[in-house]
Amino acid sequence: MDDDDIDPLEYETKDETEASLAPQSSEDTLYCEAEATPSVEKEKPTREDSETDLEIEDTEKFFSIGQKELYLEACKLLGVVPVSYFIRNMEESCMNLNHHGLGPMGIKAIAITLVSNTTVLKLELEDNSIQEEGILSLMEMLHENYYLQELNVSDNNLGLEGARIISDFLQENNSSLWKLKLSGNKFKEECALLLCQALSSNYRIRSLNLSHNEFSDTAGEYLGQMLALNVGLQSLNLSWNHFNVRGAVALCNGLRTNVTLKKLDVSMNGFGNDGALALGDTLKLNSCLVYVDVSRNGITNEGASRISKGLENNECLQVLKLFLNPVSLEGAYSLILAIKRNPKSRMEDLDISNVLVSEQFVKVLDGVCAIHPQLDVVYKGLQGLSTKKNVSLETNPIKLIQNYTDQNKIPLVEFFKSLNPSGLMTMPVGDFRKAIIQQTNIPINRYQARELIKKLEEKNGMVNFSGFKSLKVTAAGQP
Repeated sequence: MDDDDIDPLEYETKDETEASLAPQSSEDTLYCEAEATPSVEKEKPTREDSETDLEIEDTEKFFSIGQKELYLEACKLLGVVPVSYFIRNMEESCMNLNHHGLGPMGIKAIAITLVSNTTVLKLELEDNSIQEEGILSLMEMLHENYYLQELNVSDNNLGLEGARIISDFLQENNSSLWKLKLSGNKFKEECALLLCQALSSNYRIRSLNLSHNEFSDTAGEYLGQMLALNVGLQSLNLSWNHFNVRGAVALCNGLRTNVTLKKLDVSMNGFGNDGALALGDTLKLNSCLVYVDVSRNGITNEGASRISKGLENNECLQVLKLFLNPVSLEGAYSLILAIKRNPKSRMEDLDISNVLVSEQFVKVLDGVCAIHPQLDVVYKGLQGLSTKKNVSLETNPIKLIQNYTDQNKIPLVEFFKSLNPSGLMTMPVGDFRKAIIQQTNIPINRYQARELIKKLEEKNGMVNFSGFKSLKVTAAGQP
């Protein structure tokens, strides 16, 4: 799973941009970005020495020209073809250069330009073969640029040396970068050690994506130790790695005392039932996690029962995804009954969408949802019924609401704003589900509420009522 599916941080509190730390231009700053590092010079003396000489000659010229001219001059000096998209979007907050085949020199030209750029806040560089030299240019740029907040360098085969360069940067802890995507870079155990050493004391990085790497149990131990110390991370994506029981237990042990991580994605690993037991024990103690994805981890009914023990005592978890685990009706019962037994449960979304349930289960679930109206449980369907028969044919909820507002001459948006105590146009998904089901003017069940949320939910875990302006036209023609 891509971190963007669950991140943009749905449950984070965003800090203000550190505008007061705006960089001060200097000849030393620009020259530092343009010249090659000593280690690279030793490996490629002829090419790098030549480039450095050209850069020294033109340093003064760089300060008298704009961003576009600076970039074109850097491309000329480094012998790369300018990227027209980069030129056109220099003043935009998001710069998407994924899959552009930039290579290390193309990245270096961009890094030189971004040293003094104050508008680009998000930089996407996935799949560009940037190599060690490219990531070094980017980290050097971030020493001077205090505006860039999000960086994606996934799928660039950075390996051990790339991890070392990033780790050195993170240990200095002096940029505005808070979101870092490092997916698919062939990071192994030693890379995990380097990154975790840096992150143990780094409090600025709040969202980190390390999915699709090659971490196994030893890396899980390093990550667990880091999580016990880290006080900055709010979202961590470790999906599609190679964690088994030992790594899973170590991760969960670190989370017992962690006080900042809100979102954890460890889907597509090998936690198994023993890992599920560790997770259940963690949920008894952790008071911060609101989102956990353990989809496809070989967790059976036994593991689901162990997780349920944690749900009975947990007062903060809102989303639990168990999709594609070999859980059956027995495991599904244990999960919803655990929520029922916890009067302080805040669970909003339980995903067991590969499980066929019974009519009796649905009746029990109805009772649980009466106690916890914010809860939505997604399952595959009812046993013994075809998929078509499982599809709800109930009245379109938008049409129900529109009919009510038309009859009472109430603006559609005003009806939804009335559900929100703050009177704002947005509210959290769970609060909205609870409010729409409990309001007495229109009979809306949890399945209809789910359809409403699908249409209105934003990526930050909120529903936005302004979306009903566009839905009103289409709803009128629906049955």
